[in-house]
Amino acid sequence: MIAGLIIFMIFLAFLLAFWEIQIEGKDGWAAKLPCWRIETGRLVKLTGGLPITGYHFFMTLFLIAIVHVPLFFVPWSWQLESLLLGFYVGMVFLEDLLWFVLNPHYGIKNFRKGKIWWHKTWWGPVPALYWFLLIIVIVLIYLGRTAI
Repeated sequence: MIAGLIIFMIFLAFLLAFWEIQIEGKDGWAAKLPCWRIETGRLVKLTGGLPITGYHFFMTLFLIAIVHVPLFFVPWSWQLESLLLGFYVGMVFLEDLLWFVLNPHYGIKNFRKGKIWWHKTWWGPVPALYWFLLIIVIVLIYLGRTAI
């Protein structure tokens, strides 16, 4: 069951990446979208210095709500919540990576430090954030593995 869930997560990450490429084009992190932006303050420090945009705020709420649809059909548990959150974090982590790989304005050749203004800190070949997210995804899915 977990393998099927991970395959579905990857499928949705591809769909989201293609969708977001259509919305943002070459201007990532909603740079040219007509949405509100918070660029300074404590909340921005929590995001590692990334602006908080109306686009990302509402997209996040929408995706978290969609990921929790199974709760209409099965009882809530800590294990299920862990699995759902692991699915969500994994999906947006992969979507972010795929946005660069699939975006004709970037591609894998431009996926590196200095080319992407909103990923400031890199560890090796990927943004530092990716390593944190990978650990979070593995832990959450592992803790939720008995939910299905």
